[in-house]
Amino acid sequence: MATAVTTQQRRAAELTVIARQQRSLWRDALHRLLRNRAAIVGMVVIAFFAFVAIFASVLAPYDPNGLNGGVKNQLLEPIWTKPFGGQYTNPAFLLGTDELSRDILSRLMYGARVSMIVGVVPVSVIFVIGATIGMVSGYLGGWVDNLLMRVTDVVYAFPDLLFVIIIVATLRNTDLGNLMDGLVLIFVALAVVNWVGLARLIRGQVMSLKHREFIEAARCIGVPPTRIMLKHLFPNVLAPVIVSLAFAIPGAMLTEATLSFLGIGVRPPTSTWGFEINEGFVVFSTTPWPVLLPALCISAILLSCTFVGNGLRDALDPRSKI
Repeated sequence: MATAVTTQQRRAAELTVIARQQRSLWRDALHRLLRNRAAIVGMVVIAFFAFVAIFASVLAPYDPNGLNGGVKNQLLEPIWTKPFGGQYTNPAFLLGTDELSRDILSRLMYGARVSMIVGVVPVSVIFVIGATIGMVSGYLGGWVDNLLMRVTDVVYAFPDLLFVIIIVATLRNTDLGNLMDGLVLIFVALAVVNWVGLARLIRGQVMSLKHREFIEAARCIGVPPTRIMLKHLFPNVLAPVIVSLAFAIPGAMLTEATLSFLGIGVRPPTSTWGFEINEGFVVFSTTPWPVLLPALCISAILLSCTFVGNGLRDALDPRSKI
């Protein structure tokens, strides 16, 4: 009896130490992240765009699809260009209007909403698919691993952007392609194409951990495989997964902008930054602002996500010297 009590006490003490180490890991990671100035700047910029996207209907001064006073083809330049020779400005339109006399500032705000949604929804689906396939493949091994990895290899063999374009172009005129002006189809295309990298990453991490002592001990006491994967393996592979997802978000945003620029993305009249660049090229030689302003927004959000991704990678690396 005394031996059993001692064993239980020792096990409880070990679990307490492990829990403290886990809390310390995430606390240290947060501390390192907050010391990374570039990551802080990136998070502030992302938070700004997220705020604008959420409250675009309140913040936007005009209807993003409405004409400037009902007058078509009245192209206005940004208000700050007046001291530098801008002849067609109006204080009521801070960033000017496009070739269809629509307020650029309002369209940029609504375009931020599309970009933020594309950065969150498809990446969440990618996480679910990639984590499930990677965990099952890495832990079970054998014919299950071979089957899942052959499927992964087939998807991985196609260039990402080309595969997305093929899917979107093929299904664009279907019922799926008409949902939410084509936004749902972009979600599906991004999820189908981009889960393979995350699945491979998680599979490699699981294979390196599944023969460790704490996993073998869990098997010996009869813990089900599903519980082992969720309770013991998944928390230990979460750090690289977070970093991978942080870099997947700007990739999804850039792909959506590229599709919209090519004219096969979200359908008009929904405003997107990529489609604004597409339309702005009509007057780019004389008035570059309808192209440059959405391009600057895309660059800012992509660069900010990259800063945050780099910060997370350094923060979650125990060897980091930040």
